[in-house]
Amino acid sequence: MVKEWATVVRWQKGRALLRYGSSAGCGSCSARAACGSYALNKIGPNTEHELEIEIEQPLVVGQKIEVGIPEGSLLRSAMLVYLTPLIGLFLFAALAQSADFEQLWVAVSGVFGGFAGFFIARTMASHWRHKIDFQPIVLQIGLPPGEVCVQTHS
Repeated sequence: MVKEWATVVRWQKGRALLRYGSSAGCGSCSARAACGSYALNKIGPNTEHELEIEIEQPLVVGQKIEVGIPEGSLLRSAMLVYLTPLIGLFLFAALAQSADFEQLWVAVSGVFGGFAGFFIARTMASHWRHKIDFQPIVLQIGLPPGEVCVQTHS
């Protein structure tokens, strides 16, 4: 399970808008030289993302929620996004090559196959969007802000 803490931005009628991003500690560990997340967070302009989920429990703006998605679903999504256009590129280029087209047309066919693979992946992703396996799961709900009051006795 891939887990991430998110902050409630809005909750209305059983739907919550959550905002999540890179943690404040990202980049402080000793593995940052070989960390892909650190590199992407460093070059990417937007490190915060939004997610809308269904949750019946009333939430307060600023409340923290831990959401998760199964690794299998994440891997299938990544394979769909990356492999489908790549397979389309190679398949169309190979078909053009086997038909004895000129190299320019083989390259153009490969690019066309990559775009075709992208649109196939996009269509499949829209069908997968409604499957329960690809929906984020609420793992924990933190207390609303201001609920915890710590008193110290001197």
